Amino acid sequence: MKKISVFDSTLRDGAQAENIAFTVEDKLNIVKVLDRLGISYIEAGNPGSNPKDLEFFARVKMLELKTAELVAFGSTRRRDLPVEEDKNVQALLTAGTGTVAIFGKSWNMHVTDILRATPEQNLEMIFDTVSFLVSKKKTVFFDAEHFFDGYKENPAYALETLFTAEKAGAAYLVLCDTNGGCFPDEIGGIVADVVSNVRVPVGIHCHDDMGCAVANTLAAVKAGARQVQGTYIGYGERCGNANLSAILPSLQLKLGYECIPADQVKRLTKTARYIADLSNMILPNSLPYVGKSAFAHKGGMHVDGVSKNPRSFEHVPPEMVGNRRNVLLSEVSGKAALLSKLELLGDEVSKDSPEAGSLVEMVKEFEYNGYQFESATASLELLALKHLHRFEPFFEVTDFKVIGERSQEGAHNRDYAMIKIKVGEQFEITADEGDGPVHALDIALRKAAGKFYPAIEKIRLIDYKVRVIEPRDATAAQVRVFIETTDGDNTWTTVSVSSDVINASLNALVDSIEYKLLMDSKK
Repeated sequence: MKKISVFDSTLRDGAQAENIAFTVEDKLNIVKVLDRLGISYIEAGNPGSNPKDLEFFARVKMLELKTAELVAFGSTRRRDLPVEEDKNVQALLTAGTGTVAIFGKSWNMHVTDILRATPEQNLEMIFDTVSFLVSKKKTVFFDAEHFFDGYKENPAYALETLFTAEKAGAAYLVLCDTNGGCFPDEIGGIVADVVSNVRVPVGIHCHDDMGCAVANTLAAVKAGARQVQGTYIGYGERCGNANLSAILPSLQLKLGYECIPADQVKRLTKTARYIADLSNMILPNSLPYVGKSAFAHKGGMHVDGVSKNPRSFEHVPPEMVGNRRNVLLSEVSGKAALLSKLELLGDEVSKDSPEAGSLVEMVKEFEYNGYQFESATASLELLALKHLHRFEPFFEVTDFKVIGERSQEGAHNRDYAMIKIKVGEQFEITADEGDGPVHALDIALRKAAGKFYPAIEKIRLIDYKVRVIEPRDATAAQVRVFIETTDGDNTWTTVSVSSDVINASLNALVDSIEYKLLMDSKK
């Protein structure tokens, strides 16, 4: 089995994505989870670019990494400055990493129009920087920026930049599709030519501006690249970088390459959810392998086929990547599809039993009244258990009150919630404040229930959606509320419908907590 070196750039390229701003703690936690997954190299940022990265490099030295090696990132020396005097190059030494990634220009247009340098000066900058760092006992990866555009315009010069870095002692020559504008056949052909002309291993670094980054990376590996670079969920500038959570299982499970330890492949989905959570981003349902919809089937022949033989509509078993099959319900779903969703019932209810028929009718009635269970499996399971009288509520909300406060324009407005719950014969009354009524209710409810069930301290609301069911009379219409919740390891969605958005929100919040408690009780 051929080994592929995996180079993750989430902490640098990923941090350049819109709406992502990692704290130092976030970066440290991402390093830990990538190391546990078995990533070979973690590009940790540019120690000379900002105080946050300086602090990160100081603190990350205290971590005991098992598989990953940290990489500092920087550029070739400036045009008219000796390498020994370049502060950014010197900062790479202070980072204390054994490996350094250096990017340099390989497109002659960039050399003349952006650097305002001659082609010869650019080659000197590459050679001086790489050889200087090698002399300091650093392993150097040379990132040939805009390589494919440069190759297509002037292949001789693009290759000369690689030969220069190779001569200076670079350990890897990484070919970058920086503009993300190449097709897989172009990437494959150019990589094959490079591999035949250099002596050191070749890497691939693709951006996703045409949606081809994953395909381009796979094409490069087939053409001889031995290192893949990307970000774990594809985060990055513009349209993002090559998505490692799709590349790794494709290479390992389908093409027979060894990217990460075999026993860690099942952590791919959990790692994706964790990094999305730290990034304060919602993991797209449609992501290959790790998305919630990656193994989702909705009615008809797909559900029938996958129930008989999962291979009929699944290219790999979801369990291999730590995901799960999701049979979606629709208005035409039958008993088998419904029962496949009700995991907590186990085998207690068969497709031909009277209970199965009554459950289908219950679902149809709720959906007629505005509910949608396609994604809200947690509420569906709770409703089914209640319908069959197999659920004992963990607590009961007996009273609640929400107060909104609006002061002068520009001031920080707050909402307050008071809630009273009953557990057995005991009562608990709690109040709190939040940014909006639902946030205040969420905090107050979890604080009250947490007095009896400490496990819910781990859960938090990560998404909240409201849909008006009858927009023709929107101000008095029924509303449908979806709430997505996580405990750090799992996520689940609950739904409620009411003409009062606060009531609907509270009911969905109660479901989210009770589902967590129910799942814990089944362990």
